[in-house]
Amino acid sequence: MRALLIIFLVSISSTYAQQIDYNIKKGFVANGYDVVAYFNNEAIEGSKNFTVEFNGVKFKFFTQNNLDIFKISPHKYIPQYGGYCAYAIAEKGEKVSINPETFEIRDGKLYLFYNAWGTNTLELWLKNNVKGLQEKGDKNWEDLKYMD
Repeated sequence: MRALLIIFLVSISSTYAQQIDYNIKKGFVANGYDVVAYFNNEAIEGSKNFTVEFNGVKFKFFTQNNLDIFKISPHKYIPQYGGYCAYAIAEKGEKVSINPETFEIRDGKLYLFYNAWGTNTLELWLKNNVKGLQEKGDKNWEDLKYMD
């Protein structure tokens, strides 16, 4: 019995240690915006009536239909880099909050960006070598995704 308890505790701590750090401002990924709606080129805040937990974090949706779509294939809709600013991850290797209305769908993936105080990082992203930034962001995220 004691061995089972030890195995259980080790598996829980391993799972916790491997959990990706998501940007959960306002308690939800993408600041509570509907991650499925982005793929229809819409930035829409989700409703507390349509929420789900996945990977230990919460998501909100504008409609029940979008929530159901997410449940079928959640990995397709999860923002890149845990929902942190894609440009900041790529260029600086830093986790920076986002403006949920500043986004891009590229190569079937959702990228979110910081946009405040006269700085729109989506514009900076698009002015530079996007493919290079994606590669750099992917590499940097490997080092950052498990760090608080």
